[in-house]
Amino acid sequence: MGGQVSRTDFEWVYTEEPHATRRRQIMAKHPEIKELFGHDSYMVYKVVFMIALQLIACYFVQYASWSNVIILAYCFGGVINTSMAAAIHEISHNLAFGHSRPLQNRILSIVGNVILGLPGSITYKKYHLEHHKYQGNEGIDMDLPLEIEGALFHTTFTKFIWLFLQPLFYTLRPLFMRPKPVTRLEIINAAVQLAFDVIICYFFGGKALAYLISSTLLASGVHPMGGHFVAEHYMFKKGYETYSYYGPLNALTFNVGYHNEHHDFPNIPGCRLPKVREIAPEFYESLPHHTSWIRVLYDFVTDPDIGPYARVKRRGKLIPINPAEVDGEGDTVLYDFVTDPDIGPYARVKRRGKLIPINPAEVDGEGDTVLYDFVTDPDIGPYARVKRRGKLIPINPAELDGDGDTKAD
Repeated sequence: MGGQVSRTDFEWVYTEEPHATRRRQIMAKHPEIKELFGHDSYMVYKVVFMIALQLIACYFVQYASWSNVIILAYCFGGVINTSMAAAIHEISHNLAFGHSRPLQNRILSIVGNVILGLPGSITYKKYHLEHHKYQGNEGIDMDLPLEIEGALFHTTFTKFIWLFLQPLFYTLRPLFMRPKPVTRLEIINAAVQLAFDVIICYFFGGKALAYLISSTLLASGVHPMGGHFVAEHYMFKKGYETYSYYGPLNALTFNVGYHNEHHDFPNIPGCRLPKVREIAPEFYESLPHHTSWIRVLYDFVTDPDIGPYARVKRRGKLIPINPAEVDGEGDTVLYDFVTDPDIGPYARVKRRGKLIPINPAEVDGEGDTVLYDFVTDPDIGPYARVKRRGKLIPINPAELDGDGDTKAD
C-alpha cells in the first residue's frame, strides 16, 4: 500500500545535542544577543483575542450543519487553535510574564487552554522542557516516536494515517514511557477545562464543543499549520536534527518555525527570534531549512527515506522522576537550577555581619572555630561549665594583699 520506507531504525548518534554548543559560540561572538532575552509583554492580549475569536465562532456554529462545523473547524478553528497551542508553548518557557512570575505564566496557559477543548497546558510544560534539555535522549525526550510507530507506519499510506494519529501518540507516549506525579496545577487545569466545556455546551450546544475539539485535533495532523510538528525535528537531511521554517505561517504561530533559533535561545520570545538570525547569520544560513509546511507533509508521506524512524536518537542515562525532586509545577528542581536564568550559585540569601577572624587558638581538632561550635552546638552554652560547691570565701579589704589576693593565699 504505497512505497516502503527504507529506514528500519532510528538514526543513533553518540554526540551531544547541537544547541548548547552553538549557543555558547554565538554568545561569545555576539554578546549583544542578550538584549533579546525577556518576555512578550503583549502575550496576554494575544491570548484574550484568540479566545474571543473562538467564542464568536462557537456562537455561529450552533446553527450550522455538522458538515459545516467540521469544515469550519479545519479551515478557521484549526488555525486559531494551532496559534493558541504555539502561545502555550511560549508560555511554557515563562515568556509571557518572565521567569520571576512562574505562577502567572501557568495561569495564563490554563486560561488559553480552554479553547482547545481538552486540558494539557500544564502537562505539556512538564515534558517539553525535558525535550529541550535532553533532545533525542531515549526514554526522556517524549517528542520522539516509539519503536512501534516506526515499525507499523512504514508505507506511504500508513504514514498518511500516522499524521492523523499524531495527537493520540503525543498524548500516550508520556503516560506509558515516562509517567510523572500529577500536580495540583494539572488538576486545576482539568477542572477549569471541564467547567469551560460545560459552559460552552450550556450556552452554545454540543456542536460548539465539537467544533473546538475538532479544531485542535484536525490541525494537529494533515493540516498546513500542523506541518510544524514534522518539520521541526524529523531528519530530512542526514546529520541534522533540528530545522527552521522561514515562511508566512510564522506570523500565526509566534515564529515557532524559527526552531533552531528557539532551541539555541529558549529564553528569547518568538517575536524576537528573527533578530537572532539577523544578528548571527553565519550560524544559520548554512543550515538546511523548510519554506513550506505543506511540502513538509507531502515529502514525509511520499519520500521513502522519511518516516517515524527518521529521528536522531541518543542513548543516555535515564533520569528518574523522584517526587522529592519535583517542585509545585511538576518540574525537577535540578532542571530548573540548570535552565532558569534567575537561578544559580548566586541565588542564595546572604547577610552582612561582623567578620569572625580565624585564630589558630580558636580552631578545634576538626577545623571548626570554637565560637561557631559554642553558638551552634545544642550541648554547649553558658551552662556548659564544671562547677564545685565549697566554702564561700568573703572578700574583706583587710584580707587583701598588695596584689589583690587574699592574705590567706
